[in-house]
Formats: sequence, C-alpha cells, structure tokens
Amino acid sequence: MSDGLNDARAMRIAEIMNDFRNLQHYLSQLRASPTAEEYYLEGYSLLRQCSSEAQSILTTPFAATSGATGGDPEREKQQLRAIIVDAAVRRFQCQRAYLRAHAGLRWMNSRNSILRGQKPNASHFASLQAADSTLRMELLAITDSHVDNTLRAQDASQGKWLAEDPSLTQIQQVLMSR
Repeated sequence: MSDGLNDARAMRIAEIMNDFRNLQHYLSQLRASPTAEEYYLEGYSLLRQCSSEAQSILTTPFAATSGATGGDPEREKQQLRAIIVDAAVRRFQCQRAYLRAHAGLRWMNSRNSILRGQKPNASHFASLQAADSTLRMELLAITDSHVDNTLRAQDASQGKWLAEDPSLTQIQQVLMSR
C-alpha cells in the first residue's frame, strides 16, 4: 500500500531540480579569458574542468527503470524515489563543481588584483604563489562531506522535506557505479 507521500516526493523532486537548474545556469555562465601563457594555469584549468563537468552531468542518462505507472501508487512511489536519488546525485555533482568553480573565480580575481593588467614578473612571484596556494587549500576543503553538508544545511534552513534524500554514502555509491 502506498504511504500517501507521493505528492511530497514529487514536490521534493521539483525542489532538487530547481536547485540543479540554478547551479547549471551559474556554471554555464563561467567566463574566463586567459592569455595563451595563462591558459594552462591551475585556476583557469579548474574553471574549464568545472564547466565541462556541468555539461557531462547534463548528458548522463537517467538509469532507473521507467514506464507507465498505470495509476499504481506503489509503483509511482518507487519511481519517485528513484528520481529523487538521481536528481540528488546530479545536484550534488553540480554543487561540487560550483564550489570548485567559485574557488577558481576567487583565484582569478586575486591574480588580476595582483597583476593589475601587468605581465607577471619577479615582483609578483610571492603574491601569485600565495594565490595558487590559497586555491589549493580551498580545493582540499571541498570534500564530499563538505558538499553534502552545504546542501543539507541549505535545505534544512528552508524547511524542505528531506526524509527520502539519499545519504552521502548512497550518493557516493551511485557516482562510483557510473
């Protein structure tokens, strides 16, 4: 027998997909125009990687079994649960890319602030190294646990229904199986 929560599940899917859409929009707006000499620097490579990850997430097919539910509430429940997991995994991936891209943008802005339109020279070396080091430290802090905590804290603060959201372990298992 159905538990009467299919409407809540459908609403949760809409919430997760809205977050996913917002993250995708942000990631699609990433713009950096490094010079040929800067193209392979860590921060610019990171921004390209995050943009590429966002596109890859969009092209990953939905793997759950689908089909007409025929009005069977129990079958709808299972299908909605599968969609919640898929949507949550995609949102998690986008959140991780977003946090990494944001670190890359801070690095880029820091670099631009240090150089002030000049070509890098010996007087910039220490400051540029510090910016690179800061980027690396920020990236190390963006663990799966951190990404999961940011999403759960945001959802909880907005009073969203989280009863059937997948755990971090479940998300990691799905990602490893892809």
